[in-house]
Amino acid sequence: MAVGARSGHDEPEDRPEKAESQGEASVDRTESDGDSPDSGGKAPKKQRSFWKELPLLIGIALILALLIKTFLVQAFSIPSDSMQNTLQRGDRVLVDKLTPWFGSEPERGEVVVFHDPGGWLDDTVPPEPNVAQKFLSFIGLMPSAEEKDLIKRVIAIGGDTVECKKNGPVTVNGKALDEKSFIFPGDTPCNDEPFGPINVPEGRIWVMGDHRSNSLDSRYHQELPGQGTVSTDEVVGRAVVVAWPLSRWATLPVPGTFDQPGLNAAAAMAPGALGVAGALPLVLWRRRRLTRGRTAG
Repeated sequence: MAVGARSGHDEPEDRPEKAESQGEASVDRTESDGDSPDSGGKAPKKQRSFWKELPLLIGIALILALLIKTFLVQAFSIPSDSMQNTLQRGDRVLVDKLTPWFGSEPERGEVVVFHDPGGWLDDTVPPEPNVAQKFLSFIGLMPSAEEKDLIKRVIAIGGDTVECKKNGPVTVNGKALDEKSFIFPGDTPCNDEPFGPINVPEGRIWVMGDHRSNSLDSRYHQELPGQGTVSTDEVVGRAVVVAWPLSRWATLPVPGTFDQPGLNAAAAMAPGALGVAGALPLVLWRRRRLTRGRTAG
């Protein structure tokens, strides 16, 4: 009993020391982890949940898509056969909308998308899109089904004279175009609707479809203001690539016939005109000097 009593008395005396030593060790560990207010340490930031960040990511993606559609590239769907075989009905093309912002004008041979100048698509009723199609077309991921847009090839630009007689080629500024590489097989350049000569006003373009016998292009709207030409202000941009279906992926370059020498009449005349303009003052000055010399003699 005495032993048991002594043991019971000694036990409480040992516990405070153990508790104290344990408390010191606990404090030391806490301070070493930097959690103590006296240590000046900061607790690590809690990472945001992915689901909380998802709406922000979606919002940024939509804004970027809208900016790309507005200023850079937009997809368009080919609704007809007027550009065969270059483009087939149902093809999706990507249209460059960036370069026009820097003052670029449509060039001969380019395939361009443009808004209806007025009266070209009066009889065409666009299909009614659903909500999803409207949203995707708004951000540029799908072609717009509501806008009345057309796609044709630029044949002549402002300042050009373009014409095509029956059984003849299309001529621009007197130069015949070799169109075999892009007009629909079996078609003639203009036998279904000869035209011209047409003087294309500045700031306008003359456009034709590659499937000449199945294209209501500039030739068929000469009774409208501009004689069938389209204002460059109506041009959305140049079609640069067939993006869909993947089996038809291809670029849309300018055919070589539009690069032939002498086609740009204005450019060809410019050096001569500048030479005459520069020489005229010199000739007049020389004549005046000679006249004065004779008068004085």
